[in-house]
Amino acid sequence: MFIGEYQHSLDSKGRLAVPAKFRVLLKGGAVVTRGLDNCLFLYPKKQWEILATKLAGLPISQAKARAFSRLMLAGAMDVEFDNQGRITLPGYLRKFAGLKRKSIIAGLYDRLEIWDEAIWNKYKSGTEKQSSDIAETLGELGV
Repeated sequence: MFIGEYQHSLDSKGRLAVPAKFRVLLKGGAVVTRGLDNCLFLYPKKQWEILATKLAGLPISQAKARAFSRLMLAGAMDVEFDNQGRITLPGYLRKFAGLKRKSIIAGLYDRLEIWDEAIWNKYKSGTEKQSSDIAETLGELGV
């Protein structure tokens, strides 16, 4: 399970160190893709295969299903760890997420999210201000 929030720096070649405790969970391979809310999603290979199968099963006759499948699948890239525990994020994904030097890696149970630190801080601040409303809505959903 991925949990926690970690600050790491992206180097000039687009390499990002992944915390060691997460690398253990990604040793079977990993896939990075466009995420939601201006971040990237990093999945263990097995989790990615489950999600990709679900996406492939969406009806191609529905425009929103096609758009979401394209967002996730066409943007996906296999990543490998170098000897220092870094992955290289492709330029098009760095641009999509607005990644600059300081990045946040956030654990969200079955995936990691990679954020530009400034974008993360703005998002997190807004979400924290709405936490009561969010909790109430989730309560209505049985959470």
